[in-house]
Amino acid sequence: MKAQFIHRCTHVLDKQATIAFYEKALGFHVDREVGPEDGSWTNTFMVNDASPFMLELTWNRGRVEPYDNGGSDTHIAFRVDDYEAFHELHEEMGCIVFENTRMGLYFIADPDGTWIEILPEKRPV
Repeated sequence: MKAQFIHRCTHVLDKQATIAFYEKALGFHVDREVGPEDGSWTNTFMVNDASPFMLELTWNRGRVEPYDNGGSDTHIAFRVDDYEAFHELHEEMGCIVFENTRMGLYFIADPDGTWIEILPEKRPV
């Protein structure tokens, strides 16, 4: 038996801002989008060329209250090939929310507050 991890769903208030964030911060792009013809909701699937993992951004028309996507303890993690360059980019974007220099990692947050752990390529998890 095998189970393959394929995506993580996160709920978003501003779909375009979140898409732009993941494009700039982590090199993702929209793979496909599904939803009903009335446009009441969409599931936007984003991918990058570095892994088979997908992000599913779920947007619901009319939602104005922030989602609780699990809080800062619930996060996704990325191992990056150029830690210093990513750190500089994320500083410029103003999205770094926590740094642990002793452990050699930091966290960024997307527009909906979902935390993302950034790890250097050579660091074991």
